[in-house]
Amino acid sequence: MIESDPQARPAPDVRLVTASGHARCLMVGGAWNLRGLESRLPELNQKLADFTTDSGAKWDLSEVDVLDHAGAMVLWRAWGRRRTPHLTLKPEHEAIFRHLAMAAPATAATGSRDPLRLILGVGDVVLNLIHHLIEITVVLGQVVIDAMHLVRHPKGIPWREISSNVYRTGTQALGITALVGFLVGVVLSYLSAQQLRIFGADAFIVNILGISVVRELGPVLAAILIAGRSGSAITAQLGVMRVTQELDAMAVMGIPRTLRLILPKMIALAISMPLIVLWTNAIALMGGMTSAQFELGIGYGYFISSLPDAVPIANLWLGLGKGVVFGFLIALVACHFGLLIEPNTESLGIGTTSSVVTSITVVIIVDAIFAIMFKDIGIS
Repeated sequence: MIESDPQARPAPDVRLVTASGHARCLMVGGAWNLRGLESRLPELNQKLADFTTDSGAKWDLSEVDVLDHAGAMVLWRAWGRRRTPHLTLKPEHEAIFRHLAMAAPATAATGSRDPLRLILGVGDVVLNLIHHLIEITVVLGQVVIDAMHLVRHPKGIPWREISSNVYRTGTQALGITALVGFLVGVVLSYLSAQQLRIFGADAFIVNILGISVVRELGPVLAAILIAGRSGSAITAQLGVMRVTQELDAMAVMGIPRTLRLILPKMIALAISMPLIVLWTNAIALMGGMTSAQFELGIGYGYFISSLPDAVPIANLWLGLGKGVVFGFLIALVACHFGLLIEPNTESLGIGTTSSVVTSITVVIIVDAIFAIMFKDIGIS
């Protein structure tokens, strides 16, 4: 069968038809594509401008022979960038106008000059925050229910999932935390030594390094690294399972995702984070001792023997407690954003980025709360 020549298709046209009862209908027909509109666009724009003044008229596109995005955009602009209320379409043309309708709000928002746009923007942020808090609360509640179930039925504890997550989030993170911790210790000791030398207070380098690393820098630094490394991996894992419909398959088979996916990750990070904090503290202090040896001539033996007197043990327990809380929150936020990812690759990237940024923000906020609550503890 020989296909008809595209040039033989009728030219695009729009005409006004008055039916019985004085009902006005605008009949659109012909080939509304780029080739057909090339020679008749000015004439059609003038007709459309005249016809769109009648807001009560019906639009009938059932006689359109062919329609592409160029022809649809001509009609869309004539309708004021919104779908006209009385419209008859062929089923195959519905998707084009649906796509234009979905893109319309973003285009309108970009070019709008609404004087209340700042207030509306703040309102959107607040509503989005409330939505996330509600979703996180739902996930946390389900995790608590599953944890209570495991307390009553300890045989169901997913030890293998917990141990594998401890290995991935803890053991495999020792290298990067050691490197960054050592460098931070060296930099902090070097900068502090420059100032202490001026006042002849070289011995106080132990107090400065000990308090700052054990109480604040160690837990926060480890949490930020774990949020960027392990938190993003958790979100990406759950997101890929959403894209490949593995989460839906688990729901069909009756496997609780919170019990097999979320709870093991939260328990694993709550276990591994204080150990990573302890490891980061030790390496950072080693870096500080090395720098103090070269800058101030303070020996390793003196530094180690003076450290328990300069840093009360309460600071160590406070730092380890922060590690437990930070690990729990990082896993919760990462799993929350992983479950919100839609089955497409763009949402996967956006969700992973949001997870890391939110986790780091939560860590800093919680650390500030700890600093206020325990300001009189561990400071001699």
